Amino acid sequence: PGFGLLFDIDGVLVRGKTPIPAAKKAFQKLVNPQRQFLVPVVFVTNAGNCLRQTKADQLSHILGVPISQDQVMMSHSPLRMFRKYQDKCVLVSGQGPVLDIAKNLGFSKVVTIDALRESFPLLDMVDHNRRPKVLPSSDVNLPKIDAVILFGEPIRWETNLQLIVDVLLTNGNLGGAHNSQSYPHIPVLACNVDLLWMAEAQSPRFGHGTFLVCLENIYKKITGKELKYEALMGKPSELTYHYAEYLIRSQAAKREWRNPIGNLYAIGDNLMTDIYGANLYNRYLEENSRKSSKALAKVVAGTGSNASAISQEEESDNAWERELAPPSATSCRSVLVCTGVYNPHTQVPSDPSQCITETVFHGHRDFRFDPALVEPGYLVQDVDAAVQLIFEQENFAPL
Repeated sequence: PGFGLLFDIDGVLVRGKTPIPAAKKAFQKLVNPQRQFLVPVVFVTNAGNCLRQTKADQLSHILGVPISQDQVMMSHSPLRMFRKYQDKCVLVSGQGPVLDIAKNLGFSKVVTIDALRESFPLLDMVDHNRRPKVLPSSDVNLPKIDAVILFGEPIRWETNLQLIVDVLLTNGNLGGAHNSQSYPHIPVLACNVDLLWMAEAQSPRFGHGTFLVCLENIYKKITGKELKYEALMGKPSELTYHYAEYLIRSQAAKREWRNPIGNLYAIGDNLMTDIYGANLYNRYLEENSRKSSKALAKVVAGTGSNASAISQEEESDNAWERELAPPSATSCRSVLVCTGVYNPHTQVPSDPSQCITETVFHGHRDFRFDPALVEPGYLVQDVDAAVQLIFEQENFAPL
């Protein structure tokens, strides 16, 4: 195969815990009689509340085909590349086994919101039933927090919002008073910016993006300044697709497939994450191809000193780009299905000036609205139709 598939999960393969009927049918087309995949496949989800192996086991059960953790990309997976924080003390927010997830990603000094609350019980005061009955000891043996990692939406939003803001306003020293002049604040890395996601209910539910909207606005209301992110991960972040392509290449190499993976197909149900992200990465691939061609032309023309000139322009790029190596893909095509968040009966306004409120543009604050980025390459009914369409586009006939 000369192509790879990137599958969203919620709204494409499942609704909550209920499988979408077309999913099993689609995946029977993607494996041979020995149940090996015929093309490289990566599941790219914005979920971040479990380990990759747990998600792989769930998918294997739902789809009836063996899925390995190397085929699963959670929203937090690219954190493995942020090595400069792995020996620092980080506060993690989310639900599920956040401590195990952080340690699995390489972080050695991890503090949870619960641990923070136990050390400073006077800080969590919204719920009267959880207020301490006896004044706690002033002896707290907790290190200074160097960075905040937001894995996903927590269970008790008021507790997490309060304590995260406390950490930002005390520069990681919760024993002290707020200082709104302490700016810029300590680094914040956020995974999953989905405003909404689709479960079994008829309408979409709040996602981690909604929690981030709350955090950003509370911080700005208190300080008058913008909350800054060191990194945003998960779709539609370019970093997420770059990492997903790296996993696709790794699969092809493991299977000893010789053809370079030229085309990626990203199948999703959300215009503002799946489609925006795929189209954004496609734009990156096109620009990267032009940049490489220009640099190569300079070398051939003798205006560049040697082959290393090709990479000189990239020296200032992000460390993750250098670590993952240049992409081999030349395109990332977006495929929208109608089984999740996307409602085919609503339209996205083509005029960006009409999309200045969160009620219309559901993308994250730090992603600029561009009508071209939310225009799907293909629109199909469900994931089975998507796989069939891709096979036809690629003239791929499984043996």
